[in-house]
Amino acid sequence: MQIKEVADKQTRRTFLEMPVVIYYNDENWVRPLDNDLNAVFDPAKNSFHKHGVINRWLLFDGDKVAGRIAAFINYKKSDQDGLQVGGIGFFECINNQAAANLLFDTAKNWLAGKGMQSMDGPINFGENDSNWGLLVDGFVSPSFGMNYHPPYYEVLFKTYGFEVSYTQITNKLQVYKEFPERFTKIANWVAKKPGYEFKHLTLKELDNFAADFKEIYNDAWQDFENFSPITTEAILNSFRQMKPIMDPQLIWFAYVNGEPASVVVVLPDANQMIKNLNGKLDLIGKLKFVYNRWKGATRMRAVVMGTKQKFQNHGLESAIFIKIKEHVLPLHQYEELELSWVGDFNEKMLAIHYAMGAETSKKHLTLRYTLK
Repeated sequence: MQIKEVADKQTRRTFLEMPVVIYYNDENWVRPLDNDLNAVFDPAKNSFHKHGVINRWLLFDGDKVAGRIAAFINYKKSDQDGLQVGGIGFFECINNQAAANLLFDTAKNWLAGKGMQSMDGPINFGENDSNWGLLVDGFVSPSFGMNYHPPYYEVLFKTYGFEVSYTQITNKLQVYKEFPERFTKIANWVAKKPGYEFKHLTLKELDNFAADFKEIYNDAWQDFENFSPITTEAILNSFRQMKPIMDPQLIWFAYVNGEPASVVVVLPDANQMIKNLNGKLDLIGKLKFVYNRWKGATRMRAVVMGTKQKFQNHGLESAIFIKIKEHVLPLHQYEELELSWVGDFNEKMLAIHYAMGAETSKKHLTLRYTLK
């Protein structure tokens, strides 16, 4: 078996096509858009290149491609309590431990050569709302941005020596199932409190909502390990990327006496719109996408939930979800709401999920390997 660095047009194309070897007969797999994957490695489209580096490789068994991997360093987060930590991601491999070991060794040696002492994976060279974690439970068709893998990947990682850092829990709600009585009672009470106001996103005021999002998000997550404040540029870029599938009435903000306090961002599941595109957003792909979007998705995904620390435990999220449900039910379109992954360390957010009557649907792992 031989490793080859991705360095030209042909190897970049092979990197995109390689997963077909793994998933060619897997009906659950949804091929990500080629444009989205290419953007991760494009400094003009991924701002993480401004404070990080990335490389990627292919594995060949004779003339057949057998695997791929990327390794990267985000220098804003690489120093974790004095430990220098890099990352790996976009891993795909045949069911062969020797092949996996060769890919892991290649990434490890590259990271070690740049001073890293550990590597986390599989993670993203970007925000943690996509391409993050190793699927170990819930092998069903994934939502947009959620990693999907064959079950044997867990063995490949753990046999090599990766250990679990934390578990990512994804919960789901059946849209037409009523919220628990206590949850509904609290939500309705909060919605009517003096000084409490709830607004859904409007595109004509996007800049204002982006500023509110930044204020809420950076306050809500500031105490979590390795947190980096989000920038206005990143928020506006995310909103622009969401625009083709966005329903503004699924994105809600809560205000307390005029102060931005809480936000919930829910999107229709884009994977249901791109499943038959085979990763291509060419002219035919765009026509298919427009038609699929017109048909409508049956699943939604809550991609962001956040509340300023001083307003946590005020029930603001409960009221927001009541507002979302009031919009969704008359549409007679959606069947399921997926609540994006929450780390097992985030007990407050998990408590909100379970208070709504959510059930666990998927589990991913973030793993760490200590370089030797």
